[in-house]
Amino acid sequence: MKEWFFYALTSIGLVILVIFFQMGNRYYEEGIASWYGPGFHGRQTSSGEIYDMYGISAAHKTLPFGTIVKVVDLETNKSVIVAINDRGPFIEGRIIDLSKGAAEKLGIVNKGITQVGLRILEWPPQD
Repeated sequence: MKEWFFYALTSIGLVILVIFFQMGNRYYEEGIASWYGPGFHGRQTSSGEIYDMYGISAAHKTLPFGTIVKVVDLETNKSVIVAINDRGPFIEGRIIDLSKGAAEKLGIVNKGITQVGLRILEWPPQD
């Protein structure tokens, strides 16, 4: 009986630690976002989709294709929700490349880059 209680208490403690850790981290990742478009419009993305620069999508180096991410501009607090469908960015220091449509929603088309936080809203289904 004491052994069962010990395991239950330990499990509850671990769950509380995980929840606390997740609440303490405001973003999954923080860094610089950029946007890409004209040279890639109509071409196939790494996921196999045809890239639509006017759509709402993004490229990330490691997140699985189909991951739904909320991108928050840390300077203006504007946000956009995108699906990851490509790989990139390939410029050091950048963490996400937005489609032009997503960049317009954030208001960064003319600026080109901005500091963002990424929140994972939904992971793709596991096959």
